[in-house]
Amino acid sequence: MKEEIIIAGFGGQGVLSMGKILAYSGVMQDMEVSWMPSYGPEMRGGTANVTVILSDDRISSPILHEYDTAIILNQQSLNKFEKEIKPGGILLYDGNGIQNHPTRKDIRIYRIDAAAEAAKMQSAKTFNMIVLGAYLKVQPIVKMENVLKGLKSSLPERHHHLIPLNEKAINRGEEIVYEVK
Repeated sequence: MKEEIIIAGFGGQGVLSMGKILAYSGVMQDMEVSWMPSYGPEMRGGTANVTVILSDDRISSPILHEYDTAIILNQQSLNKFEKEIKPGGILLYDGNGIQNHPTRKDIRIYRIDAAAEAAKMQSAKTFNMIVLGAYLKVQPIVKMENVLKGLKSSLPERHHHLIPLNEKAINRGEEIVYEVK
C-alpha cells in the first residue's frame, strides 16, 4: 500500500500541520513516511502545500508529479492540482471561496464545508482538523488512535489542552463530508 497526497491552500489554514499529523500517524503505524512542505516567504496568506507519502515499502523519492489524493483548500490550489490527480484518485476540497468547482470525471470528488463548520464550532483553528476528519472518512489510511498520537506529537505541549476539541473536529469532519456526483 502506498498513498501519495498533496494538501494545498493558503498559509495559515493549517496545511503543513495537517500533513505533519498524517506523517506522525503513519510513523505510529510503522509506515515509511515522507513529509515535504512548500510555501512562499510570506507564509500566512500566501500559498502553502505539503506532499505526504505513506507507504508499507521504502519511498524512493519525495518528489511527485501525480497524486493519489489532493486535499484542496482554495481556488488557486484547485486550479493547479486538479489535473495532477491520478485517474481513479481522490479530490477532497473545502467549498469556501471556490467559484470554479472540480470538473474531472475520472476521479472521486468529495466536498467538505469545513470553514462553515469551524465557524459553527466557534473555533477557526479547528478548520484543518475538520478537513483531516473528512479525509480519514474517505480514505482511512491511518487509525484514529495514531492520529491522536500524531496530534499530540505535533502540537506544542502548551496546546495539549486543545486535543479534545481537535478530536471533536476530526469526528465532525467524518460526519459532514459528502461525495459530489
